[in-house]
Amino acid sequence: MFDLAIVGAGPAGMSAALTAADHGLTVVVVDEQQRAGGQIFRQPPEDFSGSVLHPTAGYGWATDLIRRFETDTRLTTEFGWSAIGVLSDDTEPDCLRVAINHPEHGTRVLGTRRLLIATGAYDLPVAFPGWTLPGVMTAGGVQTLVKAQKIAPVGDVVLAGAHPLLLLVADLLVRDGVPVREVAFAQSIPTPAEMLHALGAVPGHLRMLAETGAILARLTRKGIRVSPRTIVTAAHGTDRVSRVELARVNRQWKVTGTPRQVPASHLVLGYGFSASTELARQIGCDLVYDSPRGGWVVAHDERLQTSVPHVFVAGEPTGVAGADQSRAEGALAALGVAVSLGCAVPRAAFTEAERHIRKATQFSTVVQRMFEPAREALGDLATRETTICRCELVTRDTLDDFLDSSPFVSSVNAVKLSCRTGMGPCQGRYCENSVGAILATARKQPIGLGGRFSAHLPIKPVPVGDLQALDAPPEQCEPNDPGTPPH
Repeated sequence: MFDLAIVGAGPAGMSAALTAADHGLTVVVVDEQQRAGGQIFRQPPEDFSGSVLHPTAGYGWATDLIRRFETDTRLTTEFGWSAIGVLSDDTEPDCLRVAINHPEHGTRVLGTRRLLIATGAYDLPVAFPGWTLPGVMTAGGVQTLVKAQKIAPVGDVVLAGAHPLLLLVADLLVRDGVPVREVAFAQSIPTPAEMLHALGAVPGHLRMLAETGAILARLTRKGIRVSPRTIVTAAHGTDRVSRVELARVNRQWKVTGTPRQVPASHLVLGYGFSASTELARQIGCDLVYDSPRGGWVVAHDERLQTSVPHVFVAGEPTGVAGADQSRAEGALAALGVAVSLGCAVPRAAFTEAERHIRKATQFSTVVQRMFEPAREALGDLATRETTICRCELVTRDTLDDFLDSSPFVSSVNAVKLSCRTGMGPCQGRYCENSVGAILATARKQPIGLGGRFSAHLPIKPVPVGDLQALDAPPEQCEPNDPGTPPH
């Protein structure tokens, strides 16, 4: 039916859709949100007052990109639908079947000749005593509630983590009148040598860096404590958070000081992001482990084609690198799709997209290096009583006892089979990083050597009855004449 199906309507997906349409391709974009923009440019519902998007400094292009995407009549959009898996048909090797699900409308199957995975990223989960208490939230989750739903936490808030998003969220909360008690960063203040290495990221990002500095100054003027080399070691409370435990750490994020208690009704965590690769895993794409870029990321060639025929990738699944790089990768991936479908694409178009990617990479590489999470140290925060897998209620003592009694186990999937971690509805999104870190510590090996969890259709929970539609054939994918571009 379609020449190209895109999963994700963030910067990569929108850019790819417009570029593909410019080359005559029929395009469908699937996104589980109600409006375009992705997580970084999440828009409030249209019927909300003040629903106009106000992008962060440095992303002035976002408003125009969203406007062009939302008003382009060449595109088919499926908002409110989640991609739950991809099926292939041996009788139609050039047609992919993308299963999508809607809470009210059930499951449908879209036929497409090419697929672009632009599924973004999600907040890095970190397990520690009390992390499952009501009131413990991620920075991205809080930002979404405030920006898209106009809902802010009530009561004192502590923010802890290792990513610049914490400052943006703290500023957002303060502007909404929320009392912020402290912002704790695991990193130390950058040394002169680190600042010198970061100079390569400055060109083209002065406004963004200036805004970050201005936020820090505003927080300080309001008397909000900003603590470097400080990590959250526990959240305490009965039916919800009532106090947060913070401790000093060294440069490796290992606790060195006596923890102190800070009263708070909410704890907001922001230790970075994990690339959202579940759909790519389910399809069978090769992945590589790269901690600074978001853990397990999708392998691809110079035109962003994955190891699976007809499947491309762009944006954060290639490595968490920010909106600028995602937008550029979306354009490059769409050009690669167009060529694979027989379209004539000038070499200059590839050169321009590659130039934008190189420019964005200068900035993203510095950010990745400066704010890489110390995953092993984060894994050590969980005590034996700490719940690691929230879906299956598996605590750390179960993992430790199993690893002690099974010295030859060296993969997270072996732990999964024996301890049920990662077998719940989230398929390991919440526990894979913790399980990998605990395994790495037990075996004294790098986290990546432990492998990754598998993903299966459906990659997100759906009613069993909705799966009946997977047997229904999609609209016929008729092959194009290879000498002519698609229509």
